Amino acid sequence: MKAMLINAYGENATFDAADVAKPEVKSDHVLVKIAASSVNTVDTMIRNMGKDLPLSPDTPAILGMDFAGTVEAVGEGVKDYSVGDEVYGCAGGLADLPGTLAEYIVADSNLIAHKAKNLSMREAAALPLVAITAYEGLKRAGIQKRQKVLVHGGSGGVGHVALQLAKHWGAEVYSTGGGEKQLALIEQLGATGINYKNETVEQYVAKHTGGAGFEVVFDSVGGANLTNSFEAAALNGQVATTVSMCELDLTPAHFKGLSLHVVFMLIPMLHNFKREQHAEILRALAQICESGGLKPVLDEEQFSLEQVGQAYARLESGKAMGKVVVEV
Repeated sequence: MKAMLINAYGENATFDAADVAKPEVKSDHVLVKIAASSVNTVDTMIRNMGKDLPLSPDTPAILGMDFAGTVEAVGEGVKDYSVGDEVYGCAGGLADLPGTLAEYIVADSNLIAHKAKNLSMREAAALPLVAITAYEGLKRAGIQKRQKVLVHGGSGGVGHVALQLAKHWGAEVYSTGGGEKQLALIEQLGATGINYKNETVEQYVAKHTGGAGFEVVFDSVGGANLTNSFEAAALNGQVATTVSMCELDLTPAHFKGLSLHVVFMLIPMLHNFKREQHAEILRALAQICESGGLKPVLDEEQFSLEQVGQAYARLESGKAMGKVVVEV
């Protein structure tokens, strides 16, 4: 099969086209003919940092985690899938799991689900990593109807899904963005936009919550921005974040009695730990998509498998709006 290989890591590392052996299906797995894959920030981190990240595969490596495609063969013990089924998932591209920048993947059936019928392959491929992350973070934060929820970075990959899910679950959703395009997308997706460049946290907390703060804050920016999340949260509030590799003063969280939820959705893949939970979440997400509660936003630029280097550059440029997708 055709695949794009990384032969050495680094910021200028290139993807090289190669013919590699087509993988063979094994028990509890399915062989999927890949139609599309999407690029996530963690993919670019692996390419740039290599073995400085403990989850990077040995080179030569096939990167890429998300995919949508069609089942071509079913391994022993797999009950829920048949040849010809259209599926999506996040199932490779790290540690010892070959990735999705190739024509085929053998995927653990606990890391996939049937794709939503109303989504294209490109749209379905955009969802798994970011949507599982958003779903897990909001659920762990105990989201409820009529709560005031703040999403930091609502025009980004994880953020644009988080605000749609929060709205789907009946919350009153607000979201920060840093420019006209970002705020326009946030409003289009049904949230109240907040320009963090023009308003301080204190100002927008006063304006939208009467100074009480948001009951749930989903921080897809994280790092230093967590201090803004602590400031924006209500007393005994919930903060979920996707980025916590930082040193931080937790004093504000202490005096507010905040709960902090760190979401690292790669744990099931890396440690073969409760992988079936990802399948359950992906099934739930497909139903939400089919009910009209969630639609991924795709960046306007389109890329073929051979153009994957340009796709990575597009995501790293910060100019992409929505998910960057590669067609296989």
